[in-house]
Order: sequence, then structure tokens, then C-alpha cells
Amino acid sequence: MTGALDTTAGVASALASGTTAVSALDVLTTRHSYVAFALLLCIGLYMMIANPHLVKKIIGLNLFQTAIFLLFITSAYVEGGAIPIIPEGAAETQTFVSPLPHVIVLTAIVVGVSLTAVGLALCIRIYDEYGTLRTDVLRELLRDEGSLPERPAVGGVDGGETDE
Repeated sequence: MTGALDTTAGVASALASGTTAVSALDVLTTRHSYVAFALLLCIGLYMMIANPHLVKKIIGLNLFQTAIFLLFITSAYVEGGAIPIIPEGAAETQTFVSPLPHVIVLTAIVVGVSLTAVGLALCIRIYDEYGTLRTDVLRELLRDEGSLPERPAVGGVDGGETDE
């Protein structure tokens, strides 16, 4: 988290001093990983929300997860940091990198791969059963089958009340 705090503090101090104007172009050209994070996050979220195909929703979820992994790793970066292994008898005067964000990301990658595998297995099962992976078609098929209730009419036919 130190890297993100350093970035925020640097931009805030530059804005407060008034001597150097920090433009959006400067931030975009010097903070590549944050730009990549924002793009991956937006694309993944858009794919999960706007796409009616289940496999494409899973791909969007993977992009979203990758963006979060990138944010964790980027925020853990310490300029001039060393590995946190101190030889016996050495002084602790050096700046060290915390291994915790890397461990969390490795665990999240394993969970993400498992989630993807289960999601794709469910997609295969849904396709075998219904012959489609589009959510709108699946919703209609389930309504015809009786598994989902019928969609109530907007406002109802008789002044807003629907028969239940």
C-alpha cells in the first residue's frame, strides 16, 4: 500500500505547492499500471453486466479479477525495497517490501482459477440441458418450463394490481 500512498502524497504535494501543475497526461504516462488497472476493471465490469452470453460473463469476471490483482501488486511496490530476509547479525536499516500482498494475490489466483473452472463446468451443463448460453433465452426457457414465475405486467391490467 506504500506505493499508492506515495503516489497520492506526491500528486497532492505537487498540487499544493502550485509550482508544478500535474496534468492527467503526466499521470497517464508515469503510472502505467494504474491505467491498466482502470481499463481492465472497466472492461471486465462492462462484460459482466452488458453481455448476455455466460462464457463471456466468465471472461469478464476474469478480467475484473486480474485488475484487482494488478492493483494489489502495484500498490505493494516500494521504490528501492529489498526482500524481507534479514541475514543474522545484519542491521535492519534497509527498506523492505511486504510479502503479504503477493501472498494474497497468489491465493486469489488459485480461488479465481477454481471459480472459472466451476463456472465453465456449469456452462457446459446448462448448454447440454437447454442448448444455449444466452441469459435472455435461458430466462424465457425457464419461464416456459415453469421454473421461473411469469413476468408481471407493468402497472397491471386492472389499475396496478396483479393476480398472484
